[in-house]
Amino acid sequence: MFEPAQQPPFPDAFRPEDAPAPHALLAPVIGFLGTWVGRGRGEYPTLTEEFAYAQEVTFSHDGRPFLHYEARAWLLDIDGTPLRPSARESGWWRLQADGRVEALITQPTGIAEISVGRVGEGTADLTTHKVALAPTAKEVNATRRRYTLTDEDTLDFVHDLAAVGQPLQHHLSARLRRGGTS
Repeated sequence: MFEPAQQPPFPDAFRPEDAPAPHALLAPVIGFLGTWVGRGRGEYPTLTEEFAYAQEVTFSHDGRPFLHYEARAWLLDIDGTPLRPSARESGWWRLQADGRVEALITQPTGIAEISVGRVGEGTADLTTHKVALAPTAKEVNATRRRYTLTDEDTLDFVHDLAAVGQPLQHHLSARLRRGGTS
């Protein structure tokens, strides 16, 4: 019998060589596996100024054709000192045989997104299919997220946002390093 203090019987894999072996449909995004940490910049017309943030993104799998996705961010002051948590989300990317991907992403602020897009060797481009909002969540109408492996240890992230009466436009961009190395 499985006890909560024990290792789960089917742990997630964070590297291609970890067990379980990745499903064949994960091939275009196998390089995303692991934890990525870095810094970025953000802006939006409803904010008074541009801001700096740090971000951590983790991709893992359990042998099925899904990526488990988690991301968290925190605001930084001018010296790079963490100020406070900024964003957090988690979800699943469902890979399809023809390079399509469906992503389910939820945020504790009451936003749930279903995005669709395409994946290629080391790239993913996701755009909103549907957004569901809790009654007290801020208005979000659409997003676009792009992830690009520029080399085996660097993942670039760009996030566009349509929210609170604004059209879809640039919101965030970050350069992340595998395992948090600089």
